[in-house]
Amino acid sequence: MINYNHLLAVIDPERESQPAYARAIELAAKTNAQVTAIMVIYDLSYDMTTMLSGDEREAMREIIIRDRTDWLKSELRKHGQAPYEVVVRWNNRAYEAIIQCAIERDIDLVVKATRPHNDWTSMLFTPTDWHLLRKCPSPVLLVKDQGWPENGNIIAAVNVGTEDREHAQLNNKLTVIAQDYASLLSGTVHLVNAYPSTPLNIAIEVPEFDPESYNNSVRNHHQQEMDAHAKRFHVSAECCYVIEGMPEKVVPQVARKLDAELVVIGTVGRVGISAALIGNTAEHVIDNLDCDVLAIKPDGFESPVR
Repeated sequence: MINYNHLLAVIDPERESQPAYARAIELAAKTNAQVTAIMVIYDLSYDMTTMLSGDEREAMREIIIRDRTDWLKSELRKHGQAPYEVVVRWNNRAYEAIIQCAIERDIDLVVKATRPHNDWTSMLFTPTDWHLLRKCPSPVLLVKDQGWPENGNIIAAVNVGTEDREHAQLNNKLTVIAQDYASLLSGTVHLVNAYPSTPLNIAIEVPEFDPESYNNSVRNHHQQEMDAHAKRFHVSAECCYVIEGMPEKVVPQVARKLDAELVVIGTVGRVGISAALIGNTAEHVIDNLDCDVLAIKPDGFESPVR
């Protein structure tokens, strides 16, 4: 069961509508949570005021913050229900302010809207989105500007073939969260697992290697693990997908086929050289999705932002 106490809705001052706030209010109504609305601002002209005294620069900043706070309160009143709290932070790195606020207020879920790209069914993720996915300790829900109808499809992107304990625990966590959202929205949970194709270099370099036998063995292993995982969480076999290919292709493919409302995915949160060299599988998956995304960190994750 979802137990949210405090949600953080990220406000985009450049948008007329605020889908993140609308989704946070919707979730709050279903979970009795409080909603804090945060808007991060920074005026580049501030960098040009170094000739002013420290007090004068501070006064200028406070005037801008107060003005934007009044605007935000007025804007959110148009959406009906007022938030529990309105926060306006001054920071040229929006993700830092959002994460700091999430940590300070013990936020259960950060909700942020994505931008439309090409057409209204696809999304464009900003640098702030990626930083939140990598570094925010709270779950991050990235939403489109559309509602969540009842009886929708919710996908948990799992990796049941892993022998890594941390990944196995994350699989369990993702499945439980997907089921919680399905219960909340009267939806259906689907489990999707991709497994790797036969390595071509082995097939070429080792004459006695049997690609077909190898591929069958890998698929059978993943299918057996999926069957066991699904049985543990009472997910029907008809809602389980074990498909050969890369996760960044398989998961979006199934999401489009099911017209999914939400994909729940785990992110390891690699940053720096590790992220550059190894990459984050979850990010490649997310980049190809056309629906809302709920990104979950493994237990014990510590944010590099303080």
